[in-house]
Amino acid sequence: MIGVRAVQKVSSTRAFARIAPHVIPAMDRTVHRLTRGKVLLSAQMLPGVILTSTGARSGQVRRSPLACMPEGDGWVLVGSNFGRAGHPAWTYNLIAHPDAEISWRGQEIPVIARLLEGEERAEVWKTALVFWPPYATYQKRVDREIRLFRVVRR
Repeated sequence: MIGVRAVQKVSSTRAFARIAPHVIPAMDRTVHRLTRGKVLLSAQMLPGVILTSTGARSGQVRRSPLACMPEGDGWVLVGSNFGRAGHPAWTYNLIAHPDAEISWRGQEIPVIARLLEGEERAEVWKTALVFWPPYATYQKRVDREIRLFRVVRR
């Protein structure tokens, strides 16, 4: 079995940033649908959710498989975009429409999201770097501050 450190090293590469966004979310959505919300392949390494949000411009329902950092009764979502330029679309969706839903371990949970800023973001970022060290590589690679959202049950 592949170790966590090996996965972290691979996930920090530019090749991973080019390929993973096209492969991992599609696999996650398919497996999640086939298992009726009980399994996310990527969650075998990191905890994960399926975020159902409203498109910022389209108003259409959007489903995004995401790694998450469980936190008390909620979760932190990290808009790393696999270390690629530009914020991921789901972050714009949550800013425009913070009421969303996550699928967590087979349960559909209504949530509200809040973009973290300032000192609060800085503290959570430190925790995120311990949780998944490749986030530091992603941050160095991009010309933007990676967005962090605190997501709690509505």
